[in-house]
This record gives sequence, structure tokens and C-alpha cells, in this order.
Amino acid sequence: MVKLKALSVVDVKTFSLEEMEKPRAGLGNVVIKVAYCGICGSDLPRYFNGAVHSFPQILGHEFSGIVEEVGENVTSVSRGDRVAVAPLVPCGKCEFCQKGEPAMCTHYSFIGSRQSGAMAEYVEVPARNCIKIPNHLSLKEAALVEPLTVAIHGVDRVNLHSGAKVLILGAGTIGLLTLLTLRAKGAGEIIVVDLNPHKISIAKQIGADVVINPKEQTLKDYFSTHDLPEIVYETAGSALTQVQAVEFVKKRGKVVYIGTCTKDILFPPKVFEKILRGELEITGSWMSYSSPFPGYEWESGIRYMAEKEINVQPLITGEFKLEDKEQPFQKMIEKDSKHIKLLYNMNEN
Repeated sequence: MVKLKALSVVDVKTFSLEEMEKPRAGLGNVVIKVAYCGICGSDLPRYFNGAVHSFPQILGHEFSGIVEEVGENVTSVSRGDRVAVAPLVPCGKCEFCQKGEPAMCTHYSFIGSRQSGAMAEYVEVPARNCIKIPNHLSLKEAALVEPLTVAIHGVDRVNLHSGAKVLILGAGTIGLLTLLTLRAKGAGEIIVVDLNPHKISIAKQIGADVVINPKEQTLKDYFSTHDLPEIVYETAGSALTQVQAVEFVKKRGKVVYIGTCTKDILFPPKVFEKILRGELEITGSWMSYSSPFPGYEWESGIRYMAEKEINVQPLITGEFKLEDKEQPFQKMIEKDSKHIKLLYNMNEN
């Protein structure tokens, strides 16, 4: 019986590195030999706060690897294929699945939160969730396809014309990938805002025209002498920035909420009234899927990276082994952390 190493969260702030039986590929599924698995911001509360559906739970939904075993009725991928994996497992039966809107599925599962994830040497996944990656794209870069698709989906929630002036609130992984996506799609001036000096430095390095640290210059001061943006992408998930997204957008402008906030959001009457007086277009963005599943976001994300139209390498700031357990999680919450995307390296030297 083949055993594998897997990192499992077994209690609040408690990881256990365990030996588990290697999964077998069931009907319509494949077994992936995991190469790299990224740590998402959504993984942090699962570890630090115990925000999992049940213990124990193997986390990890941003990953790449090689198809190790193919189950019955699988024709889309073969053993040895290099793949990225979409973590959403829609039911396929609900109203939204029937309408071709998998992100709105009401009975979905999710790799790394509702079923075993990729912080392990091997993971079983549906074959339809696998997207082949070209040989000239590294497995390390391919581990960032999932967060890139989140940015692509968010950018495309509103009509973006060439040369549009854009504001991005937040320079974490999704904010920086939103910046890279906007550059690839021909946006005009891009302004990025964050409190972390290292993150806004990276934003400047990868294509931001203007970076603002509110500790040094407030948005109110900056826009007192500069035109407001046509589109604002809120990626920080802060109660403050989610108000600022409406406050600092042009009349007839567009606001896209990508970041998830965990606190109450209070709109002062004058700011909220901008929605009416400015006839703003406001939308949310949820995950990264379209039809046919998993969607154009995944194909285009891989193409952007493979053709070097988007370079994610500056965002990869560290690699760890499963044996390092919670070390990368701790580094991600350090004050003024210099880390953007940390990866577990499972099988590659």
C-alpha cells in the first residue's frame, strides 16, 4: 500500500504532517502528482481560526502537477500530462449549473475546503477540472493560474475600453494580478493603493503608473489635483477601501468588488449618494468560472502566462516543503510582510 505525505489542519492553529494512503482514480477522476501548491488568503482563517467545514482538512486549491493515474471514462487527459486544476466542483444539476453559470452553483464542492486539497503529494480530482499546460510554462508558474483567473474574471465583470484610467485598491496577490491583467488588456493609467511599502514597490515594478501609500498621501489629497478613475477594482476586502471604491470613482464610473470583507461596511450618506448622483455601475466578482467549464478565464490565463504577456514570477516570494508546516502561514501575517505568493514545493527539486 503506497503511502503519501499530506499536511492536514486538525485543530485551530494546528497542522499535522501525516502519512495517508495514496488515492486511486475513481470514475471520471484522475490522480495528480502535485508539483506546487500556493497558499491563498482564504486559507489563513482555515488554519488560524479553524474556519473549515470539518477537521481534519487538507487545504490547498491553487496548484499544478502531473497526471499520475486516470480513472474510467476519462478521455480529456492522459497519464503524464502537465496540468493546472480548477478547484470548484459544481453539482451540474442546479438551476445555475443548467444555465451554464458554475460559479453560482448552490450545491458545489471545492478542492481544499470541502474535499481533500493539494497540500499533499497526491490528490484525486475530476478530470474535467484539469487544464493542460504547455511544456514551456513551468509548473511553478502554473500554480498561480487559479488566482490569475480570479483577477481575469473580476476585470471582465465590466466593460473595459483601451486606455481607461483605473484604480486598484489593494496590492496583495489578487490586486497585483489584476494589475497584470489590466496591462495585458490595454488599460491606460493604473493607480495602485496599499499600506505595505514592499507591495506597492512590486506594483510599480510590474506596471503601475502611480502607487499611493495612504500613510504618506491620502486619496483625498491625491485626487484633489488629479482626475478620478473610470473604473475602481476593490481587492483589499477592507471596510474602508470598499467605501473608498465608491468615493473615488468618476461619475458614470464602474466599481468592481473582488475583495471579501469580514466587517460591517458603513457608507456615509454623501458617499452612498454618489451611486445615485453619479449613476455608478457597481458589481461583485465571485471566483473565476464560466461556460463551458471551467471557462475562458482558465484558457486565457494559461495563454497569458505561456506567451509571456503576464509574468507572475515577481509575485512568487518563497518556497517551502510540507515539513515546514505552518511556517509560510506565519510569514504571511507578519507586519509589513514582504511576501506575496508562497508555495509548497511537493515533488520538484
